[in-house]
Amino acid sequence: MLRAVAGHAAGIDAYVVGGTVRDALLGREVRDLDLALAGDARGWARGLADALGGHFVALDDARDVARVALDDGGVRQIDVAALQGTLNDDLRRRDFTVDALAVPLAGGAVIDPCGGLRDLGARLVRMTSPAAFDADPLRLLRAVRIAAELGFTLEPATSAAVRARARHVLDAAAERRRDELCRMLALDDAASGLWLLDAAGLMDALLPEVAAGKGVTQPKEHAYDVFEHNMRTVGAVDIILAPARPAGQSAWLWEELWDAFGWCEERLRHYFVEAPGRGQPRAVLLRLAALLHDVAKPQTRERQPDGRVRFFGHADAGARTAGEILHRFRFPARDTRWVVLLVEQHLRPVQLARPGEAPTRRALYRFFRDLGDAAEATLFLSLADAAAARGPKMTRAGWRRHVAYMNSLLVRSSEDEGIVHPPRLLTGRDIMSALGLVEGPGIGRLLAALEEAQAGGEVRDREGALAFVKEQVRGGPGTADTSR
Repeated sequence: MLRAVAGHAAGIDAYVVGGTVRDALLGREVRDLDLALAGDARGWARGLADALGGHFVALDDARDVARVALDDGGVRQIDVAALQGTLNDDLRRRDFTVDALAVPLAGGAVIDPCGGLRDLGARLVRMTSPAAFDADPLRLLRAVRIAAELGFTLEPATSAAVRARARHVLDAAAERRRDELCRMLALDDAASGLWLLDAAGLMDALLPEVAAGKGVTQPKEHAYDVFEHNMRTVGAVDIILAPARPAGQSAWLWEELWDAFGWCEERLRHYFVEAPGRGQPRAVLLRLAALLHDVAKPQTRERQPDGRVRFFGHADAGARTAGEILHRFRFPARDTRWVVLLVEQHLRPVQLARPGEAPTRRALYRFFRDLGDAAEATLFLSLADAAAARGPKMTRAGWRRHVAYMNSLLVRSSEDEGIVHPPRLLTGRDIMSALGLVEGPGIGRLLAALEEAQAGGEVRDREGALAFVKEQVRGGPGTADTSR
């Protein structure tokens, strides 16, 4: 691919720049190419798109920036920008020294006017100058995301500059802030990035509702205040979704979980990386729900007459707050609904039955009916919530019990025939014909009531189904209104 691009640039002053050079030097996979060239960047990019069979996209007419989107199995896109002044001038205007690197497209040594190679060796994210943040306030968030992504440290003066300007991150477009946050939440160690975000002063600016949990104490069953609990719930998600056994003292959380869920691991792994409806992957949305699941605890905190601290209604209030937050970040409606549902229902798995008892068939049916494709994520959120609540007090035996319970819900949903998707015994036309009813919403309610009765084991065959709907129409228990 690079050879074909270089051939197309023959005779042109062109360079590979920025993150492409950085990632190549670090031995990371390079899926995107960033190019800078002297002359008509958009015109050159249009010709490159034709030569490679890609799609041309104009990104910034004023600055002469374009993109070539590819269906290639390796490189996904090539961004092409016109040099602004000399190459060194252009590089010095970039955000961080490790991104202010260039290599001639035709081949040659790395061009490094800002000391980026030194900072790569020291694993530091250093601003090229404080003016970099003033030119684009999104770089405040980008500094943290790059440090988290690479496992680097923010250089002290850069960290201080970010903290001093933290509130200005809100001057960046909401969609750009959303995308940077999601890139952070996509990391295997997303929690570390969120802690760095807080240390840089950006949590208070971006997510003041989450920051409001600092110092809000919880009952003795909890190891941490509300803020730290939410952050550690993300950390627990990181552990249980890790692609391989993580290092450290909490590795047994991962071991116990996948020992139990091994029977459906391949399906669950695919489920969490999938991004339905062109939104964010479910793993990203699960981490976001984990961060927000107790976001309403500060305003719902009450101390009871017996001295106990309670948070009545925090799940419902949290769902409303989560919806407001995702709307503020301009998340797509489907992603918003999914996260809101997880926050609203995060307590439900442990409320399906009394401690030590198995949920009824009807309770399981209602859970999977109401949660839909968010059911598995809700079970995993509940597990992460439990791990973060107990913290160092969580025992391996206690965790094994939590995991076994959640696993049993999935096992029963897949093996107990008829709980989640009972076979249809009657159609709407069957009901109208047998009972002399007219078409209308009441028929749908009768079908829904019949399905639930099947799931609960009360109806097992067509004869029983007809008897059930007749009783409903006559005014029996749970009568379904068949009026138009």
